[in-house]
Amino acid sequence: MLRIFLTGTVAMFAAASASAQVFVVGGGLARDCYDEAQSGNYVFRLAEQTCSRALREETLTRENRAATYVNRGVLRMREGEYEQALSDYTNATSILPDLGAAYLNEGAAHIYQRNFSDALVSLNRAIELNTNDLFAAYYNRGIARENTGDVPGAYYDFQRSLELKPGWDLAERQLSRFEVQEQ
Repeated sequence: MLRIFLTGTVAMFAAASASAQVFVVGGGLARDCYDEAQSGNYVFRLAEQTCSRALREETLTRENRAATYVNRGVLRMREGEYEQALSDYTNATSILPDLGAAYLNEGAAHIYQRNFSDALVSLNRAIELNTNDLFAAYYNRGIARENTGDVPGAYYDFQRSLELKPGWDLAERQLSRFEVQEQ
């Protein structure tokens, strides 16, 4: 049997999913919204307005509408507007219930709010749906698990994250805080 101990102090709360945008097919404002969220190089209010205009003014497929909600949510989450971001992720999943990126980002927003139990629900769903950024889902679930007292679960999630994205420094730093002993 293995025993897993934390050797460091407090986990970093840097959720790893504010980069999980959803690609928009075609052009127009919805594509501009994606490009801005993806690049990370934007003026927040202008980028948010682009996304909002796309949702309000463009005729979008279900997929592109859901993606635009996720992308606007990413922008809002990066700005610390977590409730608005969560609303966007809820809108996205009401359109496409199997959109893993929405659950991944929803989990991150809950982590930023220190609502770790809700984060686990969202991240479990993202993992179940095999979201594109699965490494980030496991990493974020590791943060949530550690903060709910599940230290072994956190260790295994950080380890899985590193397996999915070898050499990733965030996961490596998290794992360096643990000590595993045979019992």
